[in-house]
Amino acid sequence: MPVVNRIADMSTEMTSWRQHLHTIPELGLDCHKTAAFVAERLREFGVDEIHEGIAKTGIVALINGQGAGPTIGLRADMDGLPMEETAALDYKSTHPGKMHACGHDGHTTMLLGAAKYLAETRNFAGRVALIFQPDEEDGGGGEVMVKEGIMDRFDIAQVFAMHNAPDHETGTFHLNHGAIMAAADEFNVYVTGKGGHAAMPHTTVDPLLAGCSIVQALQSIVSRNTDPLEQLVVSVTQIHSGTTHNVIPETCKITGTVRTLSKDVQAMAVKRMEDIIAGQAASFGVEARLEIKYGYPPTINHAQKAAFAAEVAADVVGKAHVDEDTRPIMGAEDFSFMLEARPGAYVNLGQGEGPMCHHPKYNFNDEIAPIGASFFARLVERAQPVNRG
Repeated sequence: MPVVNRIADMSTEMTSWRQHLHTIPELGLDCHKTAAFVAERLREFGVDEIHEGIAKTGIVALINGQGAGPTIGLRADMDGLPMEETAALDYKSTHPGKMHACGHDGHTTMLLGAAKYLAETRNFAGRVALIFQPDEEDGGGGEVMVKEGIMDRFDIAQVFAMHNAPDHETGTFHLNHGAIMAAADEFNVYVTGKGGHAAMPHTTVDPLLAGCSIVQALQSIVSRNTDPLEQLVVSVTQIHSGTTHNVIPETCKITGTVRTLSKDVQAMAVKRMEDIIAGQAASFGVEARLEIKYGYPPTINHAQKAAFAAEVAADVVGKAHVDEDTRPIMGAEDFSFMLEARPGAYVNLGQGEGPMCHHPKYNFNDEIAPIGASFFARLVERAQPVNRG
């Protein structure tokens, strides 16, 4: 079955929704205008329940199908990024310093398109829970919604989400049966020595020299402590020390990120960081302290649900356009918290050539919105078919 005809007929309307949302990007949990627009559309569609104010501006809307059955969750993120848009668009961001640089305006639109169709047809059993989530980019709104109890409150049995993929052919689906995105952890290393005159280094204990050695030694974790078949990123992104050319500073701060696809590799990386930092500190006679800020866990698809999602995607675009063995990427996604709470899958939908996500000229491809909405709709209809007996 190709793109659902009724959803294809909504293409112009969906484009207008998406381009309006593109003009009003909002950050974090403060997606007030976006949530208001979503709630207004949902009321127009005649969904059965709209629950607002979850994770501050998140929404869970319910549509009842025909007869008893479980509840399937579909999630779209709503927030933008703190970036200045540079693309020359008629619908450019009207909020200075903010833009939809990751396509969440498109994700919201695709779920709205599915919502309108499902509210009209109700060709499924049980219920569908439409999850409109704020704060994917920087704070873990998905975690907040889970902690506020949406899975139990709405009796959600399984959950699915979708992201656009600028680096893949338009209208193709990409997923796998395991880890598809990485855990994202931050680290800070605080090095303390003894400052003094730069012309008399022998009277000091130089934290900057120790810090530079720590930065180099951390690179050995990937090359010498990690199974080559595993994936790990340890990136130092900042080093701060000193104030002028003729003073050896007292302190040095090193900052970076660790990306992993499994908890075992994550634990190994942290342990090796602790050991390396302690060893380097001892060799230079400084004090050093490691601080780890654990962020989003890895996004791990449940194998059975991923296989089902691939079947549904093949219904919409044809099996030749579905890659269900795509390589994971080391970016992170807070849908991971929902997948820790319930079985489900996360898929990527190709949107063709163009600037990558988080680029100041990025723009969602409106051509894929009916494809994504059809995928969401068919997920529901196939997961929870009506009993015609």
